[in-house]
Amino acid sequence: MNKLRDLREDMDKSQSFMAKLLNVNQTTYHRYETEELNIPVESLKTLAKYFGTSVDYLLCLTDERKPYPRKPVD
Repeated sequence: MNKLRDLREDMDKSQSFMAKLLNVNQTTYHRYETEELNIPVESLKTLAKYFGTSVDYLLCLTDERKPYPRKPVD
């Protein structure tokens, strides 16, 4: 996931920092970035919130970095 690496580097964060954010070890986070491991849904949500983007952007399903508008909660 080059977008994941690019976002992390744009914010000058280390893989170790991101691993702590997700409560995984640095090797696991590295494997997320290199697509050796699938990222769990909860971790994708955490990353999207942290980077201010959508999960679709992280998964390379869109080039639109801006997150989708949130639906109002009933």
